[in-house]
Amino acid sequence: MTTSETHELLTAAKIDAVLDGAVLRLTLANPDNRNAQTPATWRALAALGDDLPNEARVVILSGAGPAFSAGLDRRMFAEGIPGEPSLASLADVDDAGFDAQIAVYQQAFTWWRRRPVVTIAAVHGHAVGAGFQLALGCDLMVVAESAKLSMKEVQLGLVPDLAGTWPLAQAVGQRRALELCLTGRPLSGREAADIGLALACVEDDALAATAADLAGAIVAAAPGATREVLELLRGVADRDHAEQCAAERQAQRRRILELATLLRG
Repeated sequence: MTTSETHELLTAAKIDAVLDGAVLRLTLANPDNRNAQTPATWRALAALGDDLPNEARVVILSGAGPAFSAGLDRRMFAEGIPGEPSLASLADVDDAGFDAQIAVYQQAFTWWRRRPVVTIAAVHGHAVGAGFQLALGCDLMVVAESAKLSMKEVQLGLVPDLAGTWPLAQAVGQRRALELCLTGRPLSGREAADIGLALACVEDDALAATAADLAGAIVAAAPGATREVLELLRGVADRDHAEQCAAERQAQRRRILELATLLRG
């Protein structure tokens, strides 16, 4: 499915990756630790973002066991994980080194909206801190009724720094994002759907099927049109109305040229 190096990183990080036709199913598969994340998790996800199968058009991300992801592995706060820097040790790094290290971590959270695939987070149980930010990195989100999404960083004296503040504010507005980040309160699956963060909130046993149905509907559309729509909508925040209209015209021109070429054989 991917290169051997990426496969080894995924295996070491306990992430299952299965290509099912045009749908790549990723599962955080460390349920005994509630799918807590480490730098190994982030290296594996970043590598996969650079090594996606050519056949993949949709990626579905989910978590095994009772939670989507409990966030950062708590060992990172104090003693650290063997071979990995603890958060405390980062205090001894100069500004440039610190910035570079966090930028590396962020790569695992940012490719989901940059690659020519549609990414879907299927969230159940707790999605805390880094877990919430990983779900926010995806283009689309569906949640189960059991979902509890929260930004806990401020309660630990930290800030969300894994690229989650931008998509959160884009999805729910600055004021709601500020409230969620300042209080760290859990957002239920039902509320996440009500405020437009999630597309739908469904019963837990219907979550996988809901994500699969969404993926199937996306795959059924023309690949070229899907890629153009992705680019149009992903870039809308950076364009004014006139620029967006121009982008639509340019995208449609490319589609008509391609379709005409196919029709003419």
